[in-house]
Amino acid sequence: MFPVEAFRDTLSKAAAIFRQHAIRFHLTGGLTSVVYGEPRMTQDIDIVIDNQAIATQLDSFISSLDTSDFLFDAQAIRHAVEQRGMFQLFDNTEALKLDIYPRELIEGELNRSQVIEVFDGMQLPVASRADAAASKLVWVSKGSHKSRRDLRHIYRTGMDADRNLVRNLAAQLGLELLLDEVLSESDEIHE
Repeated sequence: MFPVEAFRDTLSKAAAIFRQHAIRFHLTGGLTSVVYGEPRMTQDIDIVIDNQAIATQLDSFISSLDTSDFLFDAQAIRHAVEQRGMFQLFDNTEALKLDIYPRELIEGELNRSQVIEVFDGMQLPVASRADAAASKLVWVSKGSHKSRRDLRHIYRTGMDADRNLVRNLAAQLGLELLLDEVLSESDEIHE
């Protein structure tokens, strides 16, 4: 497992580049599970960024990466931005991978980001609890078993307003039945 300092240093470098280019972003994926109270290991950092902002700053963004600690494939970045796919950055110093998604999985999620102290003295935008849960639900629908437990925990530890928003988002995504199925499952391991 990577030391906490490695995550902090890598996120600090990435956030500085996004901010330099006025690209809205937030943390998502496994880190949201940790932020919302479910301790678990994660091997990478998932970040959602504003597609329109990076598209208008793409050449400058890639130039900034040229002088950073990140290894990257410029052509893959251009393709991912054009196709709203995913590209990766690899922090050569900390040996950590970032999966960057230049699109919102849940419509409007960047507008609902929460600024949270992720590390002592370091505040970063994080997907809201409801958006993190809805995102986990989408990944469950694509076959992710790890996201099932994450979804249950994020949902159950939220406030009523968060749970109501998750239900509304699930309805918009056509995943209400899957949400009920996942929430009815036990976290206990059965032999």
